[in-house]
Amino acid sequence: RSRTIGELLAPAAPFDKKCGRENWTVAFAPDGSYFAWSQGHRTVKLVPWSQCLKNFLLHGTKNITNSSNLRLSRQNSDGGQKNKPREHIIDCGDIVWSLAFGSSVPEKQSRCVNIEWHRFRFGQDQLLLATGLNSGRIKIWDVYTGKLLLNLVDHTEVVRDLTFAPDGSLILVSASRDKTLRVWDLKDDGNMMKVLRGHQNWVYSCAFSPDSSMLCSVGASKAVFLWNMDKYTMIRKLEGHHHDVVACDFSPDGALLATASYDTRVYIWDPHTGAILMEFGHLFPPPTPIFAGGANDRWVRSVSFSHDGLHIASLADDKMVRFWRIDEDYPVQVAPLSNGLCCAFSTDGSVLAAGTHDGSVYFWATPRHVPSLQHLCRMSIRRVMPTQEVQELPVPSKVLEFLSYRV
Repeated sequence: RSRTIGELLAPAAPFDKKCGRENWTVAFAPDGSYFAWSQGHRTVKLVPWSQCLKNFLLHGTKNITNSSNLRLSRQNSDGGQKNKPREHIIDCGDIVWSLAFGSSVPEKQSRCVNIEWHRFRFGQDQLLLATGLNSGRIKIWDVYTGKLLLNLVDHTEVVRDLTFAPDGSLILVSASRDKTLRVWDLKDDGNMMKVLRGHQNWVYSCAFSPDSSMLCSVGASKAVFLWNMDKYTMIRKLEGHHHDVVACDFSPDGALLATASYDTRVYIWDPHTGAILMEFGHLFPPPTPIFAGGANDRWVRSVSFSHDGLHIASLADDKMVRFWRIDEDYPVQVAPLSNGLCCAFSTDGSVLAAGTHDGSVYFWATPRHVPSLQHLCRMSIRRVMPTQEVQELPVPSKVLEFLSYRV
């Protein structure tokens, strides 16, 4: 059983409205300074993560966000120190479906070379929050001040997911129910660079590979697509799921891809070959393809890769959070959670946050295991070369086996 760290409970709504309370997304800032979640009813809450952990230690697991004695320090009227984390409550004006943090690296120039003048100069200390809304709009906020910077308007349906390129270029990709993915350049004042078409139905989620060269997008009708983000072309379609695919995440070395589906399964793929390396089932025996298409009380809602590359977390409709190891076919830890919708690991990988239908967030300690020498070697080499290049190394076959992720 996994150890509970704490919980952030959404305040009671001023009106008893069941729809709109869902916490569809949770996110940690890349530098670990902030935690954000969509509290429901158009509201996004931003809290300093270190202060949040401290409150859990001081006051036990409960942290009711509208109680006065546990309230975190808010932004002072004089602004205070710009980069000192402060709590913010952001009213996005519409139901929030997706969140993503983005940080800038000044050396990464805008991909648009024709425009010399820009409204915003994003420096090294800049931290942005993108929010995807029910109307199809994407709003970009300054995390330190809580101010609205950009309003991106192009999607015609719900923006279901957002992801920033990890390289600091402030390239943002949005996945929408309008069946498209759109690529935005925030260093070019939010200019939309490209529309990625290929999905025949809703797009549920998208994720960048750690080197920003590849994007995975998943959606209804069993769709799992891989895109080349240098040429904006489709690399391949991964086939194996039997129902809508709703979440995806790359391992920290980019060698593995996890996808979660309503067919009760999480698959671990080698994105460079399209092979399924492992299957994590949430219903035993797993439903056959014929019966995997219906409601089965085991729909997997979310999946997240830990930063140690060894653990994966999944949420399913059977009121359980599961922690898996990539080399074991059964959960190493479990925890109860009713009506879970989304999950994400903290930046250091020590905590898992999960959001629920009622706008609250729950936190658990991640299982701790000493990684094997094989795992450390695999991660080290995969950070610098893909599967094909590893297979072509002039080394003995036993060494190649040692360095390969296999079924």
